[in-house]
Amino acid sequence: MDPILLFFATFFPLLSLAFLIFYKKSNYASNPNLPPGRMGLPYIGESIEYLLTGRRGHPEKFLKDRMAKYSSQVFKTSIFGEPMAVVCGAVGNKFLFSNENKLVTSWWPDSVNKIFPSSTQTSSKEESIKMRKMLPNFLKPEALQRYIGMMDMIAQRHFEASWEGKQEITVFPLAKRYTFWVACKVFLSIEDPVHVSKFADPFNALAAGIIAVPIDLPGTPFRRAINAAETIRKELMAIIKQRKMDLAENKATPNQDILSHMLLATDEKGQFLNELNIADRILGLLIGGHDTASATITFIVKYLAELPNIYSEVYKEQMEISRSKKEGETLNWEDIQKMKYSWNVACEVMRLAPPLQGAFREAITDFTFAGFSIPKGWKLHWNVNSTHKNPECFPEPEKFEPARFEGSGPAPYTFVPFGGGPRMCPGKEYARLEILVFMHNVIKRFNWEKLIPDEMIIVDPLPMPAKGLPVRLLPH
Repeated sequence: MDPILLFFATFFPLLSLAFLIFYKKSNYASNPNLPPGRMGLPYIGESIEYLLTGRRGHPEKFLKDRMAKYSSQVFKTSIFGEPMAVVCGAVGNKFLFSNENKLVTSWWPDSVNKIFPSSTQTSSKEESIKMRKMLPNFLKPEALQRYIGMMDMIAQRHFEASWEGKQEITVFPLAKRYTFWVACKVFLSIEDPVHVSKFADPFNALAAGIIAVPIDLPGTPFRRAINAAETIRKELMAIIKQRKMDLAENKATPNQDILSHMLLATDEKGQFLNELNIADRILGLLIGGHDTASATITFIVKYLAELPNIYSEVYKEQMEISRSKKEGETLNWEDIQKMKYSWNVACEVMRLAPPLQGAFREAITDFTFAGFSIPKGWKLHWNVNSTHKNPECFPEPEKFEPARFEGSGPAPYTFVPFGGGPRMCPGKEYARLEILVFMHNVIKRFNWEKLIPDEMIIVDPLPMPAKGLPVRLLPH
């Protein structure tokens, strides 16, 4: 039986009780000025519809339908068992991003907390502050410059092993292999392909279930994600123990990667992080450092196959850089800075196929937005599609036009693939580097054509071609 149908069959008698709790939790009785909208089924709310519109290839439909019916600024719904206000448009994005830790704080569904058990020991706000104190030394542009040559070497090895000599390949799994290889090297100093591959399958299962209906039954994406996280965590714990020994014996250096930094960092009380916390933080970084970038890389390949005029301009830019290099010389910071058109193309890809659909917040006090009351404890959601595919923000939103990003680029708070405000993704520059290094290496080797011209796109929870984007390679 389908896991979702089994869930309803098993738990339907409890839904009436859940509705009473939900009704009270939603503050309906005491607050008649809530945003317009509907809450859906008790406990389940509109979670199924929210997830299914993505899996059917139209993640923006959930948002657009409700913006048209209720309000273009904010509407209420219920997702993942929580009453929720969805804020829309550039004004909504600015409001949430500007009021971080004033009116709202970070929130993630229970599914995330169950996969990352150490996150329940401290508040998400505290975790965010700790992580953001640790990461800048490694993820700011001047620190990342030293990784460009290494990323280029990994890209070259990746193409030699998995692309060259093949007539047809499937892009998405290979893009994940490349970005995961880079992440393992930058965060853990692991570059042996055999060691890296040990992580690959469980990471794919984890990514597929991390934002899912939390039905903890055998065979569900959520249960597979929990099992995968446990498998990866065991491997990470072994790596952490070995690194501790290597640091003690001066076989590893304090600044060689993020793992060494975390092992030697102390909090304000002088206490070291415990191993489980470090494992979960590295786990989170590996997910963020490989899954979103691999989705973007896949869609870059897709759009370049469909748009030969865009491919031609990227090819021209990248070959000019390639011709300036001596034999065996790797890419450097100056080369990356020359890839302006290529990055505009990547940004337009992230506008049309954003690697993340949005994120969640929790109201830490009562407040009003757009004339409606948001009660303390309610969850809030911002979604990229309220601006990325909005003709008021991007004229002819379905048209692929890299020129949107020339000059000063889009209006503030309209292009938000990395979020914004204090919680803007700290890995933005890291992602830019590994995406551009990939583009350079793929474009100077190949042209390509899609094998499934009308391949469906699904979002689960990241966007991906349903069949992984098989292409025929046309070597230069």
